[in-house]
Amino acid sequence: MKISNLVDQKDYRQIHRQLNKINHLAPTMAELSDAQLQAKTAEFKERYHQTHDLDSLLPEAFATIREAAKRVLKMYPYDVQVIGGIIMHMGNIAEMKTGEGKTLTAVMPLYLNALSGESTILVTPNEYLASRDAEEMKPLYEFLGLSLGCRVSDGERRIEPEEKRAIYQKDIVYTTNAVLGFDYLIDNLAENATKKFMPDFNYVIIDEADAILLDSAQTPLIISGAPRVQSNLYELVDNFVVTLKEDEGYSLDEKREGVWLTSAGIDEAERYFSVEDLYDSKHTELVKHIELALKAHTLFENEKEYVVRAGKVCLLDRQDGRILEMTKLQGGQHQALEAKEHVEITPNMRAMASITYQNLFKLFKKTAGMSGTAKTQEDELIDVYQMKVLQVPTNNPVQRVDEPDEVYLTLPEKLRASMELVKKLHATGQPILLATGSVELSEIYSQLLLAEKIPHNVLNAYNDAKEAQIIKEAGQYGSVTVATSMAGRGTDIKLGEGVAKLGGLAVIGTEKMLNKRMELQLRGRAGRQGDPGFSKFFVSLEDEIVQKYSGKKIEKYWRKHKDDPPNRPLGARYRRIVQNAQVVSEMSGESQRRLVLSFDESVKTQREMIYQQRNDFIFQKGEFSYDIMGLIEKDIVAFLKTPDLDAQAVKRYIFDNLSYTAKISSKKLDVTQPDKLKEILLGIAQNELRKKDKFLKTAAQKADFYRLCLLKAIDTSWIEEVDTLEQLKNLTLARTSSQRNPVFEYHFEAQKAYQVMRQNMRRLALQNLLLSTITVKKDGSLDIYFA
Repeated sequence: MKISNLVDQKDYRQIHRQLNKINHLAPTMAELSDAQLQAKTAEFKERYHQTHDLDSLLPEAFATIREAAKRVLKMYPYDVQVIGGIIMHMGNIAEMKTGEGKTLTAVMPLYLNALSGESTILVTPNEYLASRDAEEMKPLYEFLGLSLGCRVSDGERRIEPEEKRAIYQKDIVYTTNAVLGFDYLIDNLAENATKKFMPDFNYVIIDEADAILLDSAQTPLIISGAPRVQSNLYELVDNFVVTLKEDEGYSLDEKREGVWLTSAGIDEAERYFSVEDLYDSKHTELVKHIELALKAHTLFENEKEYVVRAGKVCLLDRQDGRILEMTKLQGGQHQALEAKEHVEITPNMRAMASITYQNLFKLFKKTAGMSGTAKTQEDELIDVYQMKVLQVPTNNPVQRVDEPDEVYLTLPEKLRASMELVKKLHATGQPILLATGSVELSEIYSQLLLAEKIPHNVLNAYNDAKEAQIIKEAGQYGSVTVATSMAGRGTDIKLGEGVAKLGGLAVIGTEKMLNKRMELQLRGRAGRQGDPGFSKFFVSLEDEIVQKYSGKKIEKYWRKHKDDPPNRPLGARYRRIVQNAQVVSEMSGESQRRLVLSFDESVKTQREMIYQQRNDFIFQKGEFSYDIMGLIEKDIVAFLKTPDLDAQAVKRYIFDNLSYTAKISSKKLDVTQPDKLKEILLGIAQNELRKKDKFLKTAAQKADFYRLCLLKAIDTSWIEEVDTLEQLKNLTLARTSSQRNPVFEYHFEAQKAYQVMRQNMRRLALQNLLLSTITVKKDGSLDIYFA
């Protein structure tokens, strides 16, 4: 097996030495009884706790689970799979082709790292893969004495913190990137230790690493709550926008990424809503809703960016066509889509917590990954995550035939040409995977196949529940499967009997994908483990990627000839143009990811400080050590520096923040003697705290009271800050057209917002401590009511 060109010389020597040691141990492990093999886990744990060195255990641990896999799963990891496992233990990404057994490869580094007793997590891009892989590998882990948890959403059922904690306390946990991210954010909104459930992050393997670390990283995770006052303008404005026509009432930019009212559109809006000047400051909300409705109708397409399912607008992942669970557009855009589709308008919620995937996975002590297509973006992965991509050779040579793209002028030409190939291959019984870039196109092909009386399955966001069964049948004789990019990752299509002789699975791509990695993933569904296979992509100059990322000359050529198309493939020049458009699309995606990461830097710094302070309060043992009087004094001193302070303002401060019942004459509130006035205000505060002490009989009760007051102040202020920063980001992004640096503007404003938040947090803590009401229930427990 040649692996000399796999990595640089240093990595190669290290991997080769470890592989030789593991292979040398194989006969010894094979001679052990089941009981002796199972006893190895306890032995390894004991040795680790003495040395705290997992690397020294690697050869024996890998050889142990390799032998266990042979006995339990009837599968013995190949040398190339062992190489992949070593790469992932090193904290890098193993690039392994489709069908090379990444699921089995991952168990080796997961087993080794779980021996430390610290959190060991496998993250997949969707719940289907997490559930499938956990179910398949659970008997292996349990044979060796390790517990396995699978953390996926359970429909509409609410999963309580105790249940989540029980899952995350397992030795190894399989979950998805979205569930892990939202769990992390929810955990850091917990008000006490009993509602915390997340472990400290230690080791994670990311399946389909490029999809999660790159493609999904273009959108931050946001938890919403605390609904805003609901606007009644969404439906009214939607009724107005549908009366407008493009280039008359509104215009779009060249890339169709921005939309605005024309002068005629503004005049029409002023007549429709009976306002004199639409852009007068008193009509800000109306203008905002018009912009949202325009975007909903022109920039968001049903069955491409979203689908309507069970009366709800569900966003789609542009990379794989799956529904983005627990995700909504911010700033009222989701509600504008709901108005467009005439479904129930849901509340517009405040952003309560957010994090990017880049910063989520940086929280782990060691991060590794596996993918079939990550090498092309290695520079970005090294730059952002400090992870190299090391290619693993296939166990058997790849036999798949990848034919050049066929490029057509128009969509109808492309549809006809691709359907001719489908009919030709289907007549021989060769199974076909017809890959589309959107739900809409998958439905079009389904109608074309029905017209040709070709039986087929459709896999898209409308029927993802049938995914496992559809994939199981996709490699059988005569099978035709129409699928969005859902079928492009993690799906292992096995060939039925006699299919190899027909040429294996045929993958027919129906449009150019947004990046080369997506295309390679789809091609990789064919030709697994040395099987024969075939792939070919059909493209038209009307495809989104060509329209959006190629030059004006191509658009001009298309407009000139689209009404009289040549009905034949265009030449090699146009294939190069299409390939270049894909490169530009990938560059645009990378630029967007870097922008998201840049914006999150300010939030990251603030988030880490806030979460650390919350955890300090929650897990503080013994007597509560925070300087409560110092906090109160600091707020009073800050207040006394207010310009033009008078006795009436001091009284207002007392009743708003210190005491509802303080009785003090205005004559004593002499603002010309700030030191004396400070002592008076501190005396009022101390008197209120003494009143609380009558209810707080024990040190534990007092600590819990102080802790709750401070946590509530932190959470209220932080939720407001997150929402402010999210709105600020949207605002500064709009400034790119005014020749300003949006990232600089954002960080500048975010710093000012942070200082305001700290002041508000202190003031809220003061109010919670002094103005709250404590009552004693019949059972002796306390109820605390905040002002």
